Amino acid sequence: MPTIYTENGYRFFFYRNDHLPIHIHVEKSGKTAKFLLDPIELNSSRKFTASELREIRIIINSKVEYFKEKWDEYFN
Repeated sequence: MPTIYTENGYRFFFYRNDHLPIHIHVEKSGKTAKFLLDPIELNSSRKFTASELREIRIIINSKVEYFKEKWDEYFN
């Protein structure tokens, strides 16, 4: 599970065997979520509050191109 980015205690990562569509996983303190990146959309979440998910979405919005580049580097 390569860590791609960390901010405010959130760890953004891919699984080694991830698949399309392009997405990013997020974890913090035993909470997890998965966001699609094109378009940015919550796919699943466990234990994150609505305010945490908003914060994560803001981070993803600011880094979406970076995450897509890292996806391409890792999986292509």
